[in-house]
Parts: sequence; C-alpha cells; structure tokens
Amino acid sequence: MNRRTRTLPLHLMLLPAFLLVLIYSYLPIAGLVIAFQRYSPLEGFLNSPWAGWDNFTYALSLPDTMNVIGNTLYIAGLKVIANLVVPLIVALLLNELRLVIVKRWVQTLIYLPHFLSWVILAGILTDILSPSDGLVNHVLTAVGLDPIYFLGSNAWFPPVLILSDVWKEFGFGTIIFLAALTGINPSLYEAALMDGANRWKQTIHITLPGIVPIIVLLATLSLGNVLNAGFDQVFNLYNPTVYQSGDILDTLIYRIGIQNTDYSVATALGLFKSVVSFILISCSYWAAYRFANYRIF
Repeated sequence: MNRRTRTLPLHLMLLPAFLLVLIYSYLPIAGLVIAFQRYSPLEGFLNSPWAGWDNFTYALSLPDTMNVIGNTLYIAGLKVIANLVVPLIVALLLNELRLVIVKRWVQTLIYLPHFLSWVILAGILTDILSPSDGLVNHVLTAVGLDPIYFLGSNAWFPPVLILSDVWKEFGFGTIIFLAALTGINPSLYEAALMDGANRWKQTIHITLPGIVPIIVLLATLSLGNVLNAGFDQVFNLYNPTVYQSGDILDTLIYRIGIQNTDYSVATALGLFKSVVSFILISCSYWAAYRFANYRIF
C-alpha cells in the first residue's frame, strides 16, 4: 500500500470542511465587486454601473463613521486588555488552591458562560440591569442610590459591554493560562522553597516568567481583533439611545446594508474593515513570531 492510498481516508475526512469553507468563505468573495458598483438587485453584478471609489468615499464621509470607528477601537481595545488580565489573575489564584475538588468546581463554573449564546445572555443581562425591577438596581435603591438605566446610558453602556464580555469569556482564557502553568518545572518551586521564598515571591520570580511566552503570544495575536468589538453582543444589547457610545462598525454595516438596503456602501465599509483587519492580523503574526517564536507553518 503506497502513501497516497494510506492517506486517502484522511483527505476524505477533510472534504466536508473544505466544502464548507469553499461555499461560505471563498465563493462569497466574488460579491465584493458590488463595493465598486452602484449595485441594484434587479440589474445584478453584470449590469450594475461601476462607481469606482465613490462608495468608499461616501461611507467614510458619513457623519457617524468616524465616531463608530472610535467606538469600535475603544470597546475592542479594552476587551482585549481585560480578557488578558482577568484570566491571568484568576489562573494564578486557582493555581494556588490546594483542594483539587474546589479548584475543579470553580473552573467549571466560570467556564459555563462561554457555552451560552449572546441571545441568551442578553436576555439575562436585560433582566438583571432593568431600571425598574432589575437585581442590580434593587441593590442600588436599597443602599439609597438612584436606579441606573445601564443599557440606555451612553456613559454606562460601554462598561457593560466590556464587563459582560469578560464574564462570558474569562473562563476560557483561564484554561489556557492554567495549561501554560503546568509546563513550569516543579523543581524550580522546590529550589525556591529551600531558599526561603514565600508563595508571593515564587509567583513573581518563577510563575510569571514561566508563562511570559504565552502572555506575549496571546497579546500579539489579539491585535488582529481590534476592529471586532463583538457584533452578536452589541446587536443583542444596544438600542438607538446608545448609538453614540455603543455603535460599532459591524452594527453600522448591518443597518446600512440590511435595514437601508444600501448594499454597495455596506460592502465598501465591510471591505475597508476587512483590509485593515488583514493588515493588523499580519502584523500580529509577525510580532508573535518575533517576540514569542510562534509560527503557523
């Protein structure tokens, strides 16, 4: 049996995934041509007149575009930072627990929200943060404070997005850091203990330096997501009253393309976002290789 015959079953296993990627990721690329047309569904791709760069110029000149780009960078940037810092701290704390059963229970509980969709979590957050009968505002009124409309305030909506995203995802990030902690040589802790180092000094001089590569790797790879502020989350939580602080590129593209049926402008704005994201992802992979010795191939 030659090598080609032996590997044929493996290639057949890849075929469904290849077809899915081809149909849903590569074939739709042809639709990007409407970003350079005054596209009309009645005329189609072939007969719609060409517009050159007019759609890009118009999309970037919209009064809301610069504010939306600023919101996207602000929300996505803080999410990236928080989703690195919080899982790292929680992983370090869990690593200090000596009761294995407690450690496993805590790890399971904080990991559960990762499996819930934002449709479900948005309903839960809407009820908890309700200004009239929400749990949080009941606590605020009980201590003598005025209730807050968290999902209707431009000042409070971005923090709600960031904190709720951390609540949903920090359990998954914690697992990554815990896995990295298992790679540290236990003899280093034994030697430090013999030298009189307490748990805090062991964390500073052994634990943190031991997981610096994974921290750098996750930080650099996350640079490619600075324009992805979370469409599912924002779309399920926002409303017109918080467009000023909560509207992001993905939701703006949705409203322009789906609600206003201006497909050409929406595609132009989406293509602009994709090109910038591609550049950032390329830079992040270069930085991951440069500082963390991470390579895809």
